[in-house]
Amino acid sequence: MSIRRLPEHLVNRIAAGEVVERPASALKELVENAIDAGSTRIAIRLAAGGTELIEVIDDGCGMDAAEMALALERHATSKLPDDEIDQVTTLGFRGEALPSIASVARLTLESRVRGADGWALTLDNGDRLEEGPAALPPGTRVRVEQLFARVPARRKFLRSSRAEFAAAMDVVKRLAMARPDIAFSMEHEGRRVLSVQGGETRPQRVAGLTDRELANNSVAIDFEREGLVLGGVAAIPTFNRGVADHQYLFVNGRPVKDRLLAGAVRGAYAEMLARDRHPVVALFLDVPADQVDVNVHPAKTEVRFRDPALARGLIVSGLRRALDEAGHRSVQRPSEAALGMWTAEPVQPTPAYEPLARYSGAVHERRPTFFSPPPQARAEPAEAPVPASTDFPLGVARGQVAKTYIVAEAADGLVLVDQHAAHERLVLERMRRAVQGGGVASQALLLPEVVELDEPACDRLESRTAELAEFGLELERFGPRAMLVRATPALLGQGDVHGLVTDLADELAGFDEALSLKERLDHVAATMACHGSVRAGRILGVAEMNVLLREMEATPHSGQCNHGRPTWVKLAHGDIEKLFGRK
Repeated sequence: MSIRRLPEHLVNRIAAGEVVERPASALKELVENAIDAGSTRIAIRLAAGGTELIEVIDDGCGMDAAEMALALERHATSKLPDDEIDQVTTLGFRGEALPSIASVARLTLESRVRGADGWALTLDNGDRLEEGPAALPPGTRVRVEQLFARVPARRKFLRSSRAEFAAAMDVVKRLAMARPDIAFSMEHEGRRVLSVQGGETRPQRVAGLTDRELANNSVAIDFEREGLVLGGVAAIPTFNRGVADHQYLFVNGRPVKDRLLAGAVRGAYAEMLARDRHPVVALFLDVPADQVDVNVHPAKTEVRFRDPALARGLIVSGLRRALDEAGHRSVQRPSEAALGMWTAEPVQPTPAYEPLARYSGAVHERRPTFFSPPPQARAEPAEAPVPASTDFPLGVARGQVAKTYIVAEAADGLVLVDQHAAHERLVLERMRRAVQGGGVASQALLLPEVVELDEPACDRLESRTAELAEFGLELERFGPRAMLVRATPALLGQGDVHGLVTDLADELAGFDEALSLKERLDHVAATMACHGSVRAGRILGVAEMNVLLREMEATPHSGQCNHGRPTWVKLAHGDIEKLFGRK
């Protein structure tokens, strides 16, 4: 087979395969062009997630008729006035977006320079149909219709309209976050789904596009080292999410998804978060143009640093310094009361209260009453005979330390149990048995609770309401950005409903739409179990501790929690003797 030069329309379609992967990719290129044009206001309209319509309107500098014709040719751009590609400061610079999009869709380009008349061009899958004068305010309007309609091999690989809309929303959020000086609005199927005003501060814009509670649960980042500047906001460790989708990283104002930067964020939070939790951050890294290469990916979503170690070290140090300055808001430090638990104290008689013999046998919330003794780091005097420690592998509860760890005495040593990790595993196993037995019993809420989320998260939950009902969670859509919780799994008791629904929405973002929730039983049940387990910091009675120990002995896999951490450890008699130098 001889070598031949490919025709122009085929070259554009090949380029479109690199640049225009899905509707969100085309939208990203068009919004970047609007930002580079010096716009102060950008309006976006979508239909069917962008597959049927993408329209971007800006009030930027605009183009005349000659420039519009040139803009539709490959590798034609106004963003490289000279040949110094390593000094590029704009979001776009390749000159491939418009011709690539026009080769796989119907594209209408209208533009007007201030003080001149407007002009319009229409192309249909690479063929120019018409052009002529157009009436519009100064700026540019780009309309993309029927994306991939004539490329069925590409169209059939697109996901559902909801999934494509969620991807488009994520793209716009990231670009809007990078430019708080620009006003953005976005409509989908005629309904306003995003609106932010120009002239906002960076923390205001980040909080407005992520979670309104972030403003009160974050620290500001302002750090500089060797010419690199790091800014932005970072959530305190206790304000975390179940997936890493809420980490927004920018290099010189360009949204990126870079493994080096994501790894640095994980490293900064390594000692403050469980392995299955992820921080919410928006980090803006400003680097001299000659220290970073942005021309390493067709979609410009990856970058390469000349000194990767410097960039990583800057992020780790900047985040840790900001979190340390936040003091007790970020890192849980031992309180005076916790330290006082280790001091010797005389055993005082306990005021009379309801005997433990009447205890129902389930772990429950014990609220302090007028007659309750003050919490102490020791067991309460037993009002019923204490069983012999030799009767049980995990021994008999003797007390509680730091409101988190159960101390038990076994025949062959001392057992320490993490009450939250242990109960989390027990709840998970109960849920597994319930689902396999036909469904999880639900408990109706006296007052249904409204949980506010972003629209894509609500869409994901709404599409799974029937399956979630089998897990005992009854949800209803409550407007575009909220879900109404009518019932929760009875196994969970009175847990954190808002946290449960939020984490489930995050979990569903990573699921294949073709898989049922029963095929991801462990993930869904583990998320629910985490919110229904006994929390660290909750005071348990001796009887409650013993019930927990007995259920652990009867439950498979109770030696580790849902996240792989151990639920209990044992100090054998010999180990204790070694600690005191007796052996």
